[in-house]
Amino acid sequence: MTQLLLIALATFASEDLTCIATGALIASGRLSFVPGVLACVFGIFAGDLLLYFAGRLAGRPIVQWKAVRRFLTDEKLERASAWLSQRGAIVVIISRFTPGLRLPTYVAAGILRTRFWTFATYFLLASVIWTPVLVGAAALLGKSLPRLSYLGPAVLLVGLPLRSAGSWQVRRRALGWIRRRIRWEFWPPYLAYLPVIPYILYLGLKHRSLTLFTAANPGISSGGFVGESKSGILARLSEVPDFCLLAPSLSPPRRFLAVQSFLTARGFSYPVVLKPDVGERGTGVAIARNDGDVIDYMRAHSEAVIVQKYIAGLEFGIFYYRYPGQAKGHILSITEKRFPVITGDGCSTVEDLVLRDERAVCLANLYLRRLHRDAVPATGEVVALAELGSHCRGAIFLNGAAYETQALRDSVEGLAQSHDGFFFGRFDVRTPSIADLRAGRFEVLELNGVSAEATHIYDPAVSLFEAYCVLFNQWRIAFEIGALNRRAGVLPMSLRDFYYLVTSRKEPAVSCKQPHVFLPSNVDS
Repeated sequence: MTQLLLIALATFASEDLTCIATGALIASGRLSFVPGVLACVFGIFAGDLLLYFAGRLAGRPIVQWKAVRRFLTDEKLERASAWLSQRGAIVVIISRFTPGLRLPTYVAAGILRTRFWTFATYFLLASVIWTPVLVGAAALLGKSLPRLSYLGPAVLLVGLPLRSAGSWQVRRRALGWIRRRIRWEFWPPYLAYLPVIPYILYLGLKHRSLTLFTAANPGISSGGFVGESKSGILARLSEVPDFCLLAPSLSPPRRFLAVQSFLTARGFSYPVVLKPDVGERGTGVAIARNDGDVIDYMRAHSEAVIVQKYIAGLEFGIFYYRYPGQAKGHILSITEKRFPVITGDGCSTVEDLVLRDERAVCLANLYLRRLHRDAVPATGEVVALAELGSHCRGAIFLNGAAYETQALRDSVEGLAQSHDGFFFGRFDVRTPSIADLRAGRFEVLELNGVSAEATHIYDPAVSLFEAYCVLFNQWRIAFEIGALNRRAGVLPMSLRDFYYLVTSRKEPAVSCKQPHVFLPSNVDS
């Protein structure tokens, strides 16, 4: 009972951190799920009521100040109160799922003297919906760091470093575990997208089609939501590094021979990039530096695989959209992708260097999985922690809006319009330098369709609220483009086909197949 009371009281300091800590306690077996959730709900609901009464008792006198009354008249307050009363449920629920909006929303409900019992019900409903989701997600993810099980509940609840918790490495891993769950850029997609899903459903109802976004890119299967062929898209673009597609019917030895034939025919050598023809978020992408890497990869992947020339240089993500009927489109986002490194000091191991880095500690398990953690880099030796431009594979994403130029816009425009039926998506490109990017000189690694993100939102300088504004705007544009294409005769996917696509990751039989680029060799299947 004392533990549950501490959890409820801890929500007054930090609701999210307390829910995450409670999930960790559940994962370690120190607490049952239902009591933990109920304790969090009780504390959060009590805190929400305190915010409401703070607005009602302290906020109202403030709005009576002469300086405030010039801008906030009784008439405006009444209109705002009526608006909030009409839309109270959805406003409260959205604010609960969007950190940063809760305090102003709940205080405003008090200031505007909304109906107490009505809004108290909204607060309770929002807490009951949100809390089990966050606690449950933390409980599932908490199993990834079982050594936290013996850290005291007080440490997990208030996030204080516990000197007696064990070694420095354990304390740093605990800190990384907590930061990874507090910083939204590290949240898993299903958790980060919780506030976006209701908005997508709203757009679907508004446009009378829940799958209208699949018509945003008629030239790409499902608009590029999932299951599309990467080789089919690349085959329609210019400025693409040489690549070939290995059919799944080839055995691993014949795939290896096919790769050798491809390298010989095109006149280049290792490294090469290997990736599934159908995949998302960098899953299955690898850089092969020798024959052994190719053999190991082919043994582990039986699906269709793309072999692509490796392009060195800087990597960027350029999000483009164009409304059908317009002569030119727009660049919505530019993301600079940086590959983190650690620098040796001649005495620290790779593991210690990673744990010492304030950002790398958040992804320590990911980075150390591919490194020799006990190795000791020489003084000044640079060790790369990531080499692929995927955020979930450890790359750092920064806002690159400052790099946009007319020359870059012109190059992206020509590239986008070279792909028939493409209106909305992100180009992942590499270029020798920023000057080359500004001049519009780059090579395209991939083109992602309607499910792509304007990935500059993962810049640590971008707030969660700003990120959601970008995501909401992005999906609004996707639906609007889909609506225009529908008027021109493009049919969005049916709900049945869309369900099949999402659950099987395969195109329905009725969908158009994209052209594939096959290996130009005499290797038999």
